[in-house]
Amino acid sequence: MSGTGLRPVVLTIGSRGSQLALWQANWVKQRLEALGETCRIEIIKTTGDKIADVPLAKVGTKGLFTKEIEEALLDGRIDLAVHSLKDLPTQLPDGLAISSIPAREDARDALVGAPLAELAPGAKVGTSSLRRVAQLRAMRPDLTVESVRGNVDTRLRKLSEGQYDALVMAVAGLRRLGWESRIAECLPIDVMCPAVGQGALAIETRADGAAARSCARLDHAATRLAVEAERAVLATLGGGCQVPIGAYGRVTGDRLDLVAIVASPDGARLIRKNAAGPAPQSLRIGEELGQQLLDAGAREILEEVYSAGR
Repeated sequence: MSGTGLRPVVLTIGSRGSQLALWQANWVKQRLEALGETCRIEIIKTTGDKIADVPLAKVGTKGLFTKEIEEALLDGRIDLAVHSLKDLPTQLPDGLAISSIPAREDARDALVGAPLAELAPGAKVGTSSLRRVAQLRAMRPDLTVESVRGNVDTRLRKLSEGQYDALVMAVAGLRRLGWESRIAECLPIDVMCPAVGQGALAIETRADGAAARSCARLDHAATRLAVEAERAVLATLGGGCQVPIGAYGRVTGDRLDLVAIVASPDGARLIRKNAAGPAPQSLRIGEELGQQLLDAGAREILEEVYSAGR
């Protein structure tokens, strides 16, 4: 626009300040700029960042890592926000929308430090996720599972210092930050069901306007259908981001395969259900699978989890 005398429109991207969040924001920035946009990143501190010393399961607030960023979207301080989709509540504030879900990274969890089979009885494993805790205890009740918070570098440093024998972390975050070599074992989906939306990014914007149209060009249809099914499971269960719920969808051609679990935090009860069907019916498939879980006993498990957190 240099010949017109008009200044180019700059899209402001809101992001948390962690190393991983900034990697994700810069990844989106580069792809939007490749499409001709001009972008800048603004760091916004969220509630979850301010209480980094408290186990996530004890905080229990929906939107822990997104609320302040969504407020900045609504009042026009930023034009788009880049989230880890697993942090984004299923119910968005009025006026906001997920305008793009780019192609997903590996959704699996990984063990860093040692493979599961090589961990001795009583070994200390770090994770801040109730979902991971529950599934670990179901598989290996002999392990000592303790909370660990902090960004990827902080957690890896604690492992190197010997505070833990192993950590459970998302494969996607380790890959994005160049730490893939630290992975001792990628846990199969049927061993450790991932969090809803794990490995996927969500680009959130105001529901209408130029930013929504620009970001829509980064959308990946198969990933969107898969994670919409997962989020429909979560919404049906009435769960937030920090409850012991896992779901994973995969689209192959026109077919969607979906698995979901609900587990008690002690690992004593774990309910797993599967569903499949036409990918365009992802929301219906997710809702029906969520209802199957509730009918199979998930309602009682979740009520106990919520009661314990009060």
